[in-house]
Amino acid sequence: MIECTNCETAQFLQITQSRVYFEDGEMINEVSETYTCTLCDGTGTYIYREDDEETVTGDVVVTKERPRFA
Repeated sequence: MIECTNCETAQFLQITQSRVYFEDGEMINEVSETYTCTLCDGTGTYIYREDDEETVTGDVVVTKERPRFA
């Protein structure tokens, strides 16, 4: 789950930009999403590449736990 580090919840996150890259036309090679928190105006970017790990920058974090505030 992707959540705002300032608010500790995903409830107010909105995807403001999303891109999917196809290198060979069939397989997804990269997914890039930009988020904005409507509660605190925090922003962040999440990038997933097929051959690399996830990259997260800004005021968002990827967690496997349930959000603290729902």
